[in-house]
Amino acid sequence: MEKGRTRVDLFEYQAKDLFAKHGVPVLAGEVIDTPGAAREVAERLGGRAVVKAQVKTGGRGKAGGVKLASDPDDAVEKAGQILGMDIKGHTVHKVMLAETADIKEEYYVSFLLDRTNRTFLAMASVEGGVEIEVVAEQNPEALAKIPVDAIEGVTQEKAAEIVAAAKFPAEIADQVVEVLQKLWTVFIKEDALLVEVNPLVKTEDGKIIALDGKVSLDENAAFRQPEHEALEDKAAANPLEAAAKAKGLNYVKLDGEVGIIGNGAGLVMSTLDVVAYAGETHGGVKPANFLDIGGGASAEVMANGLEIILGDPDVKSVFVNVFGGITACDAVANGIVQALELLKAKGEDVNKPLVVRLDGNNAELGRKILTDANHPLVQQVDTMDGAAERAAELAAK
Repeated sequence: MEKGRTRVDLFEYQAKDLFAKHGVPVLAGEVIDTPGAAREVAERLGGRAVVKAQVKTGGRGKAGGVKLASDPDDAVEKAGQILGMDIKGHTVHKVMLAETADIKEEYYVSFLLDRTNRTFLAMASVEGGVEIEVVAEQNPEALAKIPVDAIEGVTQEKAAEIVAAAKFPAEIADQVVEVLQKLWTVFIKEDALLVEVNPLVKTEDGKIIALDGKVSLDENAAFRQPEHEALEDKAAANPLEAAAKAKGLNYVKLDGEVGIIGNGAGLVMSTLDVVAYAGETHGGVKPANFLDIGGGASAEVMANGLEIILGDPDVKSVFVNVFGGITACDAVANGIVQALELLKAKGEDVNKPLVVRLDGNNAELGRKILTDANHPLVQQVDTMDGAAERAAELAAK
């Protein structure tokens, strides 16, 4: 798991909009959410259209989520069949109607962040149109993997290297080189973590077109990409995550019963592990969330964090795990006390036990502040393992 939710996966139609913005050749298409709207769109596209489910998962074709409509009436029928479908746990709320193409060959290209080797990676194959994992497993030599230097980027020479490594046919090599450079522009200019085209097709008249697209954006770059906010699927967002984001909190909902608050992503990740381990002896209790309040654990930040976690009906206990550094433990302890008072003043029903472990800078003073406050729901445990054990035990009860 990465720190917080650091990627925003786009729908196909959104990816193709970004492609078009940067000059990548795509087919015209429009998105609708009712079957009746398909008729007018199909008419604008010339009568025939491909009706494609818009869900953030692969395998749509096999699941029946991609259908060819022969005329506007057929488009209405096909859209009605696809809307509302369940594809790998994703309900189809929108479909895209796209122009049809006479496809001669299908290829695969992508750019992604290679975390293991700390570089960017280009992948390409002349065996497109199927899930790339299948190609990688069954015919690995057909998938070319070319590192891309972050400073140099995809120059014409680098694009030609990728084309040669993947053994693209000579008659389309120049076109693919140009498309790769434009896709790299999408990758860099839009702060993407992944840009994938599967399939990249050659039409009967020899043109190269990005027929499908998958893009994942780096949410950590949102500060310089304000227009990306409009691309987020707010309707599908977890309401607790949405509320936390509105408060500026780094929060991810998980499937457990012990609410977690910590300062620093590394500490929070370790806390998730120790709670999961402790929970094995208490009926399989697990962490309910990831919440990193960072270094400035003010009363307001702590109150916001507690409000989000306590608002989760799955949470049965809360584990506040803080290692004092720049922000000392006495400030954190005061934050906890004031947070509970703030929530009470707001009429919040705070009735779930809080297990607090303070260590590091001014830990003794922080513990004294909590002891003197003597809040009935707050319990202190000196060690991380002991606190995790107690939180799991309380959640199990």
